Amino acid sequence: MDDLGREATPFLFVIDYELQKPLVWPLSDLPSGVRFSVPGTSVERPAGFGTRMVSADQPIIRNRRCVTFERYREGFARVQKALTAGESYLMNLTFPTGVDLSCSLEDVYELAHAPYRLLLPGECVVFSPEPFVRIEPGSISTFPMKGTIDSAVDHAREVLLADEKEAAEHATVVDLLRNDIGMVAEAVTVPRYRYVDKIHLQGRSLYAISSEIRGRLADGAHHRVGSILSEMLPAGSITGAPKKRSCEVIAEAEGEQRGYYTGVFGVFDGECVESAVMIRYIECAADQFRFRSGGGITIYSDCRSEYEEMRQKVDVPVA
Repeated sequence: MDDLGREATPFLFVIDYELQKPLVWPLSDLPSGVRFSVPGTSVERPAGFGTRMVSADQPIIRNRRCVTFERYREGFARVQKALTAGESYLMNLTFPTGVDLSCSLEDVYELAHAPYRLLLPGECVVFSPEPFVRIEPGSISTFPMKGTIDSAVDHAREVLLADEKEAAEHATVVDLLRNDIGMVAEAVTVPRYRYVDKIHLQGRSLYAISSEIRGRLADGAHHRVGSILSEMLPAGSITGAPKKRSCEVIAEAEGEQRGYYTGVFGVFDGECVESAVMIRYIECAADQFRFRSGGGITIYSDCRSEYEEMRQKVDVPVA
């Protein structure tokens, strides 16, 4: 990635959560069927792309087979034990949900409404609302998203902003990512703190809270994309604080690797990088589809509420 950056060669990168199987392709040499869309750059739909398009009002996800509450409670208890012992202040706990789709992964890519989309044929589709880092000449910024609520709740926006648990969780993630940005940049600031976005799903919508963190890069540093990302991954918004111990506990609690889920993907256009955290993610494993979801856990979290939040996120946003 650094070599391509120094050559100003545009490329796509996809980096898994465990940092074990990264993918990097010059945009001039993308494998057939790989598609992406980020603000300002995308791969156009080829002729005949997709197999069975469905209308926007037809459910994309027809059946959901979530992990049992008992299995979730086991993972939650492991996380809470570490939180109570002071090993971590926040951890992101996730589990896969088996789903049946009314269309192909290619069609999900076409139908999903999100600022960041990625399709790896036969492997996964991503329709993420959460940016990771934006790298430009002289600056780097990140936009952690932490805290959601169904917009149908009475005074949902105000309820979310007033939630002390969500506020503490968000503050922890912002502090963690300020530190991560500080490892690669100087003069780190938070220009926007806890602003609210709306995410549209099929038949409903969510409010989500984000912040903007920005730092100053040295001259020419924006071409060292690989070096910068290697210092910052995995993303703090989907791990915990402190990051190293949180990742260890997460692995124990979840019991399986995440793979590309909660990794990052992005595009270097020859000058700038736009990237995203790979949440809102459907994978194909052993001819079965699985939707990965989860949320941040603090010492104040309620197990049943967190389980229901994980279940509610199993949906595809459509326009």
